[in-house]
Amino acid sequence: MSKLITCKEAVKKVKSGSRIMVGGFGLVGSPLELIAALAKTEVKDLEIISNNLGEPGKGLGVLVRQKKVKKAIGSYFTSNPEVVKAYQDKELEVELLPQGTMSEAIRAGGAGIGGFYTPVSVGTKIAENKEERTLNGKKYVFQEPMKADFAFIKAKSADRLGNLIYNKSARNFNPMMATAADVVIAEVDELVETGQLSPEEIVTPHLYVDYIVVKEGN
Repeated sequence: MSKLITCKEAVKKVKSGSRIMVGGFGLVGSPLELIAALAKTEVKDLEIISNNLGEPGKGLGVLVRQKKVKKAIGSYFTSNPEVVKAYQDKELEVELLPQGTMSEAIRAGGAGIGGFYTPVSVGTKIAENKEERTLNGKKYVFQEPMKADFAFIKAKSADRLGNLIYNKSARNFNPMMATAADVVIAEVDELVETGQLSPEEIVTPHLYVDYIVVKEGN
């Protein structure tokens, strides 16, 4: 069965209250067409796991402006002043995680690991209400793994099976998010025939990808 669907078909699968991992660092490596399609739906109360929430009126920033995001989990939200204001106005719940901790929590979720201990954030507000343990004389806090209902990811190319390759730094969080969600939807710049991608360059194997959306105009 073909994994190829349209953006409109893809976002119809999302329901209000869904937890969605969204790839990207700023707008780089972000599935902008999937986000734009989601903004045209009536879904609300979304929980977004992403490094940041786009920019004002761009990327995930559109969903923030529409007040569709109930909670954001990520590392760097101050690049979008509208996120800061929504938090200050108590319209948006924010959970901050150090960037490396967030990456490892997603990887742990995809790998089926029950969590891990990290020294990062010990003694800060981020570590409040988290289990603390001393190992070899050093303090650590426990971080639970993260999974999601959906992962919206961005890749450079996909073959018809769903194998993915990425473009340089646009790879960022996308590959690990592809392992940690129930439904993975990949927005790609181009679709090629099966066998055209070299096995050595494939980063995300097709078994992780449920649906493929080809960027409009490509």
